[in-house]
Amino acid sequence: MDTEKPSPPPRFPSFRNWLSLWGGVLAISALFAFILLFAIDSIARFNNPYLGVLTYIVAPGFLIMGLFFAALGAFLQHRRIVKHKPAPLIQLDLSRPHDRRVLGLVLAGSGGFLLITAIGSYYTYHFTESPVFCGDVCHTVMQPEMTTYQHSPHARVSCASCHIGPGATWFVRSKLSGTYQVYATIFNKYPRPIPTPVKNLRPAPETCERCHWPREFVGNLDRAYTYYLSDSNNPPFTLRMLLKVGGADPTRGPVGGIHWHMNVANRVEYIATDELRQKIPWVRLIDPQGVVTEYRTARFTNDISKYSIRVMDCMDCHNRPTHIFTPPDQAVFLAMRLGHIDAKLPYIQTNAVWALTRPYTNTTQGLRGIATLLSAQYPDTPQLTQAIAVVQNIYTNNFFPHMRANWRDYPNDIGHMIFPGCTRCHDNQHLTADKKQKIRFSECMMCHVILAQGSGEQLLQLNAEGHKFAHPGGELGPDDMCYECHTGGP
Repeated sequence: MDTEKPSPPPRFPSFRNWLSLWGGVLAISALFAFILLFAIDSIARFNNPYLGVLTYIVAPGFLIMGLFFAALGAFLQHRRIVKHKPAPLIQLDLSRPHDRRVLGLVLAGSGGFLLITAIGSYYTYHFTESPVFCGDVCHTVMQPEMTTYQHSPHARVSCASCHIGPGATWFVRSKLSGTYQVYATIFNKYPRPIPTPVKNLRPAPETCERCHWPREFVGNLDRAYTYYLSDSNNPPFTLRMLLKVGGADPTRGPVGGIHWHMNVANRVEYIATDELRQKIPWVRLIDPQGVVTEYRTARFTNDISKYSIRVMDCMDCHNRPTHIFTPPDQAVFLAMRLGHIDAKLPYIQTNAVWALTRPYTNTTQGLRGIATLLSAQYPDTPQLTQAIAVVQNIYTNNFFPHMRANWRDYPNDIGHMIFPGCTRCHDNQHLTADKKQKIRFSECMMCHVILAQGSGEQLLQLNAEGHKFAHPGGELGPDDMCYECHTGGP
C-alpha cells in the first residue's frame, strides 16, 4: 500500500513570521539606500557632510533596526516552538493562485518601497544641504543670518560648505558643538544677538580656499564709492580708488598690496583681547626667510603665553563674507546713487538714516515709525511714497529687533571707515621692542590709491600716482581714525 511521503520541515522556521519579514524588508531597504548614497558620495564633485551622515549613520541605523526586528521576531517564534505553541508559519505554495497573488503583491510592494527609499534618500540629501534646511527648518532663530545670507555674494553657496566643509570629522564636531544650541533654542535660552565670530569655525584654507585661491588673487581693482554729505541738497562725494589687491606669491605677480597678509608666504599671528577680535595689541610676523618680528602696543605688557595666538587668514579681514548687515548710511547712499531715493529731497540722506536708527521694539513698529517720521518731514511730496518703501526695505533686510541684531553688533573688518578693520593693527601704535619699527597707518598707498575724488569734473582729474585725500569735513590729523566719527548711523 502506497503511503504519502511526509513533507520536509520548513527551513529557518523561526524567521517565518511577520515581524521578521518586516525587519528583513527594512534591512534590505536600508542596505539599498546605503549603496545608493555611497555611490552618490563617490561620484559627487564636492563632499557633502550631510550626505556623509545619511550614508554612514542614518542608513546603517535603519539597517541595524531591521536586523534587530528580524532577530526579535525569530526569538519570539523560537520560544513558541520550544513551548509547543507554534504560531502559524508563513506558508507559500506557488501552485496555488492565491499564494502567487500574495507573492506578486509582496514583490511589487517591496519594489515600490525600494524605489521610494531611493528617491527619498536622493531628495533628502539635496534638502539637507539647502539653505532652507539650515535657515528655516532647523534654525528659525537664525532669521537675521538667513535674510542677510539671501542678499549676499554667497547666496548660491550652501551653508554647510562654509560652516562645516567636507569630511565626516568636521561634521561630527559641528553637530556635537551644536547640542547646546538645540537645547538653547528649545528652551529660549539663546543669546540675542547671536555672537560672532564662530569659535569652532573651520580654518579658511579648508573652506574658503576650495573656491577662492589666494595665489591667483593678484593685480589691482578699480572701485568707486559714492557718499552724500549732510547738507540740504545732499551733495555727492565720490572716491575713485585703485585697490592694490597684490599677493604674496612671487611666481604670479609682484609681492605686496592687500593680499601680502595672506599666509602664502608671510605668516602673520596675533592676539585679540576681546570676543569680536577688534582689539589686537600684539602682532608677530614671520617672513619667508624665517625672520620673526613682534609688535606690541605700549599698554600691552602681558605674558603672551596666557593668550591664544591666532594665525591670520581670510576671515580676519573678510569676516562678513555672507551675513552682511549693511550700515544704514551705506544702504541709503546706494539707494540714492541708484535713483531709488530721490536725492533732490532736502536732507533726505540725514532723515532716512535717522528714521532707520530709532530704537524700535519690533519690525512692525519700525516700519510704521519710518513711514511716520518721513511723512512728517515731507508732507504732500510725490516722491515720498517710493522713498518710504525703499527705506522700509532697507530696514527689513538689516534690522532685526526681536534678535537685537543690526550693523553695530557685527563689525565688518574690510576697510577702516566705520569699524577699525585695518587699523586694528595699522594704527601707528604697534611698535617693536626697540621702537625702531611700527605698523604704520600712513602707509595707505601700499593698499590703495585715490585716482580721483569729489564730484562732477573733479572726477575727470585722474592721477595715476594718487591724490592726497581731501576730507570733505576738513583736514585730518596723522592719528585720526575714520571710524572715530563715521559710525554708520546719524
